[in-house]
Amino acid sequence: MFEPNEWFTEVVEDEGSAFSLKVTEKLHEEQTPYQLIEVYATAGFGNLMVIDGFVMLTSRDNFLYHEMMSHPALFTHPDPRRVCIIGGGDCGTLREVLKHDGVETVVQIDIDEGVTLAAECFFPELTASNEDPRARLLFADGIRWIQETPPGSLDLIIVDSTDPVGPAVGLFTADFYADCARALDQGGILVQQSESPLYHMPILTDMHIAMRAAGFGDTRSLFFPQTVYPSGWMTATLAGKGDSALGAVRVADIRAKPFDTQYYNAEIHQAALAQPEFFRRALTTALETAQTAQTANA
Repeated sequence: MFEPNEWFTEVVEDEGSAFSLKVTEKLHEEQTPYQLIEVYATAGFGNLMVIDGFVMLTSRDNFLYHEMMSHPALFTHPDPRRVCIIGGGDCGTLREVLKHDGVETVVQIDIDEGVTLAAECFFPELTASNEDPRARLLFADGIRWIQETPPGSLDLIIVDSTDPVGPAVGLFTADFYADCARALDQGGILVQQSESPLYHMPILTDMHIAMRAAGFGDTRSLFFPQTVYPSGWMTATLAGKGDSALGAVRVADIRAKPFDTQYYNAEIHQAALAQPEFFRRALTTALETAQTAQTANA
């Protein structure tokens, strides 16, 4: 039984840490065929969405994640017109993508319509662009959708998924990345949320290895704060197909952008590409080990 002024706490047992928010009211609870969705009102962070006991977003700080999952990739690709979002049921990333006038079509595929319905009720600011004629919302299996997508039909794929558990496990595999590479046109970019660099380096290194094994020529991780996620430090990882230059930021276009952002700007983009030394060492070692193993098995 929920009592007002309790604390919602997400425990990271392996790391001996936890993050808590004071909650004043339970607004919603729903067990969908895929997951348990809960929404709370909090004392300091607005509304809070929780899925299977894990914090998904709050009203106060979701802009950090949604802006960094969208704008860096969009301002790296020279002309992103055809965009696909896998997951992203809260529609915050979709809203950010649709701020770009050059984007012609955005297809969002999330397996659980319940997330979007909850967002419409309790986070309406995130779903404000859902009626944009360029957007199409599908509630289906994103892995299968990518498999069935015509080759070269997309410029940008954004994987805005939950952690690699439950329905999202298949979104962190070499087979999925290979399907994404096939669906992308030359110069296309894949971007995926890639967890905390402090807590989840094995996930990050495995992701870089799998993306490169799937045919992506370059991979880079972006670093940004995210208050309510484990460790408070988050990454998104970019993978470029063919001659995509992931370090080629369209700085002039960012500075001339006709829309507002709360966190993202040209300087943030460039700074987010800088690699902490522990990350650089771990990734270099992992990639060299994978290359050696590949050579030995050739």
